[in-house]
Amino acid sequence: MNLYPVIMCGGSGTRLWPSSRPSRPKQFIPLAGNRSLFQETAMRVAPLIGDGVMVVVAGTRHRHWVLEQLEQLELQDRTQILLEPEARDSAAAMAAAAAWTLARDPEAVNVFVASDHHVPDHEAFRAAVREAAAAAAADGRIVTLGVKPTSASTAYGYINPEGPGLAAVKAFREKPDRDSAAEFIRDGYLWNSGNFIVSAATLTEELEARAPGVADAARRSLEHLPSGHVQVLGDAFRNAPKISIDYAVMEKTLRASVLAVDFAWSDLGAWDAIAETGEGEFGSHIFEDSEGCLVRAPEGVLVGVLGVSNLAIVAEEDAILVCDLDRAQDVKSVVERVRAAFPQHLDFQQPEPETLDAGGRRFGDWLRQSALPLWATLGQDDDGRFAEALSLDGRVMKLARRARVQARQVWSYAQAGRLGWQGPWRRAVRAGLERLEAEYLRPDGLCRTLLTAEGAPLDETAMLYDQAFVLLALEAGRSHADDPAAVEKTALQIRERLKDWLLPGGGWREQGEHPYQSNAHMHLLEACLAWEEGGGDAAWGAMADDIVDLAQRHFIDPDGGFLREFFDEQWRPAPGEPGRLVEPGHQFEWAWLLARHARLRGDVASIGLARRLFDFGARGISDDRVAVDAINLDGRPRGERARLWPQTEWLKAALILAETAEDGERRRYLLEAADALRALWLYLTPNGVWRDKRLGRKGFINEAAPASSLYHIMGAFGQFSASARRLDLTAADMSKPLG
Repeated sequence: MNLYPVIMCGGSGTRLWPSSRPSRPKQFIPLAGNRSLFQETAMRVAPLIGDGVMVVVAGTRHRHWVLEQLEQLELQDRTQILLEPEARDSAAAMAAAAAWTLARDPEAVNVFVASDHHVPDHEAFRAAVREAAAAAAADGRIVTLGVKPTSASTAYGYINPEGPGLAAVKAFREKPDRDSAAEFIRDGYLWNSGNFIVSAATLTEELEARAPGVADAARRSLEHLPSGHVQVLGDAFRNAPKISIDYAVMEKTLRASVLAVDFAWSDLGAWDAIAETGEGEFGSHIFEDSEGCLVRAPEGVLVGVLGVSNLAIVAEEDAILVCDLDRAQDVKSVVERVRAAFPQHLDFQQPEPETLDAGGRRFGDWLRQSALPLWATLGQDDDGRFAEALSLDGRVMKLARRARVQARQVWSYAQAGRLGWQGPWRRAVRAGLERLEAEYLRPDGLCRTLLTAEGAPLDETAMLYDQAFVLLALEAGRSHADDPAAVEKTALQIRERLKDWLLPGGGWREQGEHPYQSNAHMHLLEACLAWEEGGGDAAWGAMADDIVDLAQRHFIDPDGGFLREFFDEQWRPAPGEPGRLVEPGHQFEWAWLLARHARLRGDVASIGLARRLFDFGARGISDDRVAVDAINLDGRPRGERARLWPQTEWLKAALILAETAEDGERRRYLLEAADALRALWLYLTPNGVWRDKRLGRKGFINEAAPASSLYHIMGAFGQFSASARRLDLTAADMSKPLG
């Protein structure tokens, strides 16, 4: 028997206003100790997992709270998170969790617990769960934990058991008045804790029999979801009837049982319950001739209390509640008056995510005013050599100079000129191109890979990767050279030499550790498309077609719809880990190139393939919406590292695919583009440089900004500008030139 605890994160905690609000409900607030109620719940149930998995069901708007607080407990790797696109009450949430669990483990037993309950004795709770789980597994029972009452509370529902211990349920009772509550206690009733222990199979059967609409919507909401430990339930979930599990199943089923427990328990539903824990105070306060008060204040706020007793004084930055603790259950009435008169205080004011058009305008401003001027001055010397890197405070790093960086920077400033930048782009292109041809081209016409910092040859190897970028730079810079025909002649010579490298089965062998790879071909395809679009001869298009054919036959897995990185000499997946590596950034980059190629050829099938690549690459978008560097074939990340360049390729691919889509699909791609641009902004600094490597929420590696990233950045802005024009997006100045 494997236990799968399910933490239910619904509920708004209205009676705990102003601290508990829709965007930060009570379960994510430290109310009785240093951890939040959600974290205490996770710590309480995590030891039950064994070979199972912990499941969290929450709303999409609370995604970051769940992820951040699980990460603080180092439980994120043992947890499956199911996010509701819309709240549909407890029956639908439990149905989805049970359906997910059943698909993973037919013998699983779910332990459904509320995320906002206070149970100080964790071990007593777990002992009760294990006893209940044995009955759930052996007899198909739905067991709820019934807490022996300590007072005639009107805040809880009640359960009438058939007998002591683990017993069948006679009846469930709603929250009573005080006299009825006292009568219930005399008759041996228990508080309904809202914890349920039931096998996933049993709960699914009961839902199918007694609430089929709920069961069907939950099942369909799990269909065709991308893999990953965070999944947003499909739109079918919105169609689930909005009903609690009590009404949907528990009041109808013949399998209901209750296990009486006597450990301390509270749902901490109001400020009086929090005061009773003795751990609810928060922030700075001074008491003078006052007693029995609960004070909570945010950081930086001091509360002075003089001559009063039995009050809850709860301060937030925008609202303060003062109430008699005996009236704590009535805070809802205050909230209703706030709703009518001051609705802006019903929730914390959240900054709206930057829209695609606003982010695009800011992107253009940053390039025009900061990045392009910086890299054309400090980033290029008087002889036309481009720097390899600039420190984050703008100092030139003295490093060996790679051919690909010189070529990329030439292309970047030519792109800036095409987009209307009025800075010294012509000088940057002309001088950079002259230096590229003078220092990097070998006597045989191919490009060497590396120079010393002073410009002397250091590595004569001719990499296919480098030839691709030299071809791209030559196409971009030829119209600005003194002799455009000579520049084109150089490009044609390189192309002819590459024909000599062509393998019998198609494709080229790269130099270095991984000779059979897709990456170098990708950049050669980009160069060929640039020459074709720029008016080059038909051979450029033919070479592009050959590379696309190779990608379709060998690079892209026909079943999985993903592109691999490394191969053997027969273009079969490389053995071991290299053959299983998938880079989300390259899925996006190939999707962008295939869409460009499809546009030139009118090839609808290639658009479909580009969309499949994009969707697989999207599996590498982290929980905080950043594209990570690497994933496995099943979409699981190979770590948290996320470089700058995958964000730009995510943006480019989303935009060009939006141009090929309509209505809802177009909107989906544009929302992806907005997320990608927001992710990119995490890396860019106001002074025109950038951070390169992010280690999840741990932050960035402190290192110089590589010049090679400007190529990716300029490519992203170029695609943004083109898509803004083609899609006629809402803001009229989205596609204004950089000048």
